[in-house]
Amino acid sequence: MTRVPDVPEVTDVVVIGSGVAGLSTALGLAATRDVLLLSAGDGSTPWAQGGVSAAYGEDDPLDHSHDTQVAGAGFCDPRNVRALVEEGPQRLAELIAHGARFDRNGDGSLSRTLEGGHSRPRIVHAGGDATGAEVHRALVTALRQTSVRTITGRTVGLLQSESGGIVGVLVEAGGEVTQIEARAVVLATGGIGNAYLASTNPSMVRGDGIALALRAGASLVDMEFVQFHPTALYTGETSGQLPLVTEAVRGEGAVLRDAHGRRIMAGRHPRADLAPRDIVARAIEATMRRDGSGHVWLDATDVAPDVLRKRFPTVLASCARIGVDMLSEQIPVAPAEHFLCGGVRTDRNGATDVPGLYAVGEVAATGVHGANRLASNSLLEGLVFGRRVATALTLDLPPKDLGRAHQLMLGDDRQPERIRSILSRYAGIRRDGAGLNAAADELDALGTGPLATVARAVVVAATARRDSRGCHWRSDHPQADERWDEHIVVRLDREGRPTTVPSPDARSAVDTAVALGRARVELQRAGTDE
Repeated sequence: MTRVPDVPEVTDVVVIGSGVAGLSTALGLAATRDVLLLSAGDGSTPWAQGGVSAAYGEDDPLDHSHDTQVAGAGFCDPRNVRALVEEGPQRLAELIAHGARFDRNGDGSLSRTLEGGHSRPRIVHAGGDATGAEVHRALVTALRQTSVRTITGRTVGLLQSESGGIVGVLVEAGGEVTQIEARAVVLATGGIGNAYLASTNPSMVRGDGIALALRAGASLVDMEFVQFHPTALYTGETSGQLPLVTEAVRGEGAVLRDAHGRRIMAGRHPRADLAPRDIVARAIEATMRRDGSGHVWLDATDVAPDVLRKRFPTVLASCARIGVDMLSEQIPVAPAEHFLCGGVRTDRNGATDVPGLYAVGEVAATGVHGANRLASNSLLEGLVFGRRVATALTLDLPPKDLGRAHQLMLGDDRQPERIRSILSRYAGIRRDGAGLNAAADELDALGTGPLATVARAVVVAATARRDSRGCHWRSDHPQADERWDEHIVVRLDREGRPTTVPSPDARSAVDTAVALGRARVELQRAGTDE
């Protein structure tokens, strides 16, 4: 195999991904472990506009927990939600200590705003609506002061030992591929945005981490819960990355209107335009379908111009690029894929059910988002669970596996645009059994490349869940049904295609598998065969 110059052949931990979750993990490990950070780009973090939600100062973590679980439609893991809201303020304080410059009031206190699903203003922000970029800058700056090495390249495979553990990665950089051995590999690869035609995610976010985990034998859970942001800027384009119009604009008083000027959310939910994202996105989709329109309107003309200029310079600039002055004109908006609430199943410290493989951030299913993510909880999740993964690997790094390893390669997709079209058509905001079955048949003919694998994982999970909750809505089963309160688990079948597997309790099944994986590690340490 060709060697990529300046890439180490052996390290303690490889972190794949340089968004908030990957950077937080690497930073937390920097003082105790030899760490290599693999970056294929900055991911979705720099594009995050709204902010970081945290019970910081006088806010109560119990209220934050309640709002998170209400938005998650009762499908959140209460233990991990508790970790999120209780540890969040400390992680935010550490981020500020690293130099993150959040917006402040005249008295020096943090400026906090309101977003959909929140019962009180608890969203801290930076640069008005450039929070993700500032969080990313602060973490990158802090990481540069450590010994962590960063390599730019795409991870194209994993190394798996004969006993089933992950013992390294294959990375492509500069047109060459090299093998890096590691005692632990952390997936921090983000979501699946570009498995859909239109997304708020950058083009490199396409679900590679999901596909890698499946090939390694890991379990996925809650893949049907794909969140669509209600208000991406309608530019006339129907594919690619679309500019986001943060819901903090609605937090400042903007309202959604249809083509006739009528308020869309009036009477639909007690919080109206600040209802949880799934409710707003479905209302917009229904309005667009009724009116035969490609978008609706976001009206911010009653918000003070000075507030808009100060709080939303990014949105102002995006609107200006398509000839819209949001100070005096309504903004054309439509839903777009935004965030995966499910993913690779992990325990509280990021361990998957494959020894040596960890996951954190949007690629991981920690259970904190349930069936629908509460606004601005994603940056917080990356900070909190990135530190938890780092702490776990500081205390207990898997031993070096001296056995022979084989390569698990991602491979290539046939007709990626067709795959995106299938997923967008049949597994978008509105779904039904007939469409999902058609999607599965069409995807089966397109092989087992990473994009096809991710798309099929979403489709089979959505097919299996025959009720509606959170951001999964089926027109043929429009109500929540207590018979479907269990989680949907997805694994690869013998032909390498995602399929659902029976499990009355996904968390119990994965926790058991994680425990078995740890038992194998202990046996290796003791020099004992299973």
